[in-house]
Amino acid sequence: MLKQYKEAIENSNIISKTDVNGIITFVNSEFCKISGYTKEELLGKNHNIVRHPDVPSEKFRLLWQSISQKHVYKGTVKNLAKDGSTFYVNTTIIPILDEDKNILEYVAIRYDVTKEVLLKEELLKKEAEYEELNRSLEKRVAEQTKELKELNKTLEVRVRDEIAKNEEKQRVMFWQSRHASLGQMLANIAHQWRQPLTELSLAMFNIKKAMQNQNQDDASKFYNESKHIIKNMSQTIDDFTNFFSPDKERHYFNIKDSIEEAVSLLENMLNEQMIGVKKELIDIEVLGISNELTQVIVNLINNSKDAFIHNSILLREISIRIKKKSDFALIEFEDNAGGIIKENIEKIFEPYFTTKHKSRGTGLGLFMSRMICEQGLGGSLDAISKKKTTIFSIKIPLDEHEK
Repeated sequence: MLKQYKEAIENSNIISKTDVNGIITFVNSEFCKISGYTKEELLGKNHNIVRHPDVPSEKFRLLWQSISQKHVYKGTVKNLAKDGSTFYVNTTIIPILDEDKNILEYVAIRYDVTKEVLLKEELLKKEAEYEELNRSLEKRVAEQTKELKELNKTLEVRVRDEIAKNEEKQRVMFWQSRHASLGQMLANIAHQWRQPLTELSLAMFNIKKAMQNQNQDDASKFYNESKHIIKNMSQTIDDFTNFFSPDKERHYFNIKDSIEEAVSLLENMLNEQMIGVKKELIDIEVLGISNELTQVIVNLINNSKDAFIHNSILLREISIRIKKKSDFALIEFEDNAGGIIKENIEKIFEPYFTTKHKSRGTGLGLFMSRMICEQGLGGSLDAISKKKTTIFSIKIPLDEHEK
């Protein structure tokens, strides 16, 4: 059976082995096929026989530096075949160690991605043809960026004003956390735009192809598809701007809407991290600032995400429930991210307390969330943890018309 596995791997991948000096000691038939060399021409030669002259030598220096330090290298490599043609392979190079942890040889496993890379390059060449469409999109982004910069200035002014009113420590902590969330949201929006931009480029290419073929139906279809993509990208910016609106006027808002907005803002991250969100939501209106409740839910979701990763949880589930009690609305936020130890459960709401690495957290998220629940919503935020699960409970008082 081991022989069958070995044959399956060799027949489906491009494999080579070298000694510690980079001299080829083994190649399979797939390597010979893609490179154009015979085994006799390759064995005993330095692996740079297929090295493409366009690739900077610095890249190969870093590659060797990495594998020489016994690290596994992964990357897409541009190579040169015997006939002068170019091919691209996704490459994994694994140092093989002896019993004393010394490197015996290097095994490289690759698969051909030439078609994908060439298609990507072709799409990039088409970008110039979409200049007019991109110009309007860039203008929209520039306008929104200007608004965000103005918003940031407004935030800084408000921080300075509050410091002048002897509330320096609390306000500084609040805005530190706010800017940390801003950075997370900027990363989210950048990530959410990558796929639509690729789809937009492909749609524009299809429009051109349809026009060349005088296929009006396909041209209209891909044109409408492009408008839909641009509309969604614009909506992403609008959602982001609304989330960080400096408006602090209290008003009646639906709890359900704030929770849906938080989940929507982090939808891409949730999908990428394979986190399931189960919602049991009902319509209840409370008095406060909807953006601030959204901020609390965003903080809780991000904390759960970090805990899932830190504790290596494979089945990742979050439950968000809204319940109506006699005189208050109850939001229960539950995750199965491993729980919080007894020694920390009372400390998690303290400013600057965090169990994360300093590069991943400021220790202000839960402190700010409790402050919002108490001061912005007139309610409370508490947590209990048992059996590897944690439940955060948010209580918001109800007015007479909601009781």
